[in-house]
Amino acid sequence: MGSSANGTGHCPDEMPHRVRFAHGFWMLETPVTQKMWMSVMGRNPSSFSGDFDPVENVSWDECQDFCREFSERFGVNVSLPTEAQWEYACRAGSEGAYAGDLDKMGWYHGTFAIGRTAPVKKKAPNAWGLYDMHGNVWEWCADWYAADYYSGSPIDDPQGPPEDLCRVFRGGSWANFARECRSAVRGKALPGEKNWSLGFRIILK
Repeated sequence: MGSSANGTGHCPDEMPHRVRFAHGFWMLETPVTQKMWMSVMGRNPSSFSGDFDPVENVSWDECQDFCREFSERFGVNVSLPTEAQWEYACRAGSEGAYAGDLDKMGWYHGTFAIGRTAPVKKKAPNAWGLYDMHGNVWEWCADWYAADYYSGSPIDDPQGPPEDLCRVFRGGSWANFARECRSAVRGKALPGEKNWSLGFRIILK
């Protein structure tokens, strides 16, 4: 995973690296929607309104609250994916910059002029049936961010550095250009930060 130094849009923090998972996981086929968030948390923090639009304007800390509440209410164990899990699921076996034709798969700056999020599942899924992995909203991941993490990260189940200032998000958004929606792109923000292009999806372990 990651991207090669001569790859499209490569950034220095995307060093190629091998990953191996000890256990499988299930990933939600779309970002968490506003309707789903409301059903669990009872309020909608989103800047844009739409039951089937991704929830946005949620911090990493608030995503943790959602995962705890969801897990307790339904008797399951859900969480944010690790960076490695997210990229593995996004790629769905692909090796290029995107998991397929970006114009067919993703909402990003240049594909439409609405200037906001779009309802989920309106574009094509990747090969594993996951929608909106490229664009629409950035998606929080579980890991702390370190620019040099992949220069020496473990092969088996990488979890990110033990501590740092920012958490990782992935995938690009409606407000980003194509190069920022690549499978390997890494974004970062403080755990309490939030904005109108930042959402998340969950995994079931």
